[in-house]
Amino acid sequence: MPQDFVYFDLETQRTANDVGGWGNKDKMGVSVGVTYSSAEGKYIIYDEAGIDALIDQIVRADLVIGYNHINFDYAVLQGYTAWDIESQAVSLDLMVDIEQELGYRPKLEDVASATLGTGKSADGLDAIRWWQSGEISKIARYCCFDVKVTKCVHEYGAQNGFVKLMDRGGREQQISVNWALPEA
Repeated sequence: MPQDFVYFDLETQRTANDVGGWGNKDKMGVSVGVTYSSAEGKYIIYDEAGIDALIDQIVRADLVIGYNHINFDYAVLQGYTAWDIESQAVSLDLMVDIEQELGYRPKLEDVASATLGTGKSADGLDAIRWWQSGEISKIARYCCFDVKVTKCVHEYGAQNGFVKLMDRGGREQQISVNWALPEA
């Protein structure tokens, strides 16, 4: 069986303010989680009832690739399990790599728009508003698009050895990355 590289993102039901601050990410709740499996060649959408299956896919993957997923998404998922997801999963967090180079945490939008010429389709606050109004299909589409953008940024960086971003001053920068995937 080929190696399974799983691209991952999730959206929450509540903001950090709703749960008493960023230290309570585990109380934010998952509205939708999305993965793309390289072994299966497909996207999988998880609702809150499917969180156990999502966590299982993450810990079984050969590599989980995301953008700020170690600090944020895993912390949100911790509200659903006793497993220490971060220690159980093999992860490549694109934002962590870029942050080490830059000294600050750039938004996926800033990396994607400069690298790919296209950015995100919405933001996390839109997803929370959609959750509150019951528009789950909008959240699923948005989250799938974020996974696709993350996948494309990763593939670009793996193929070219760099990604681009618009820095805080509005200037385009090129950041060296080493994101080549191991061979099967």
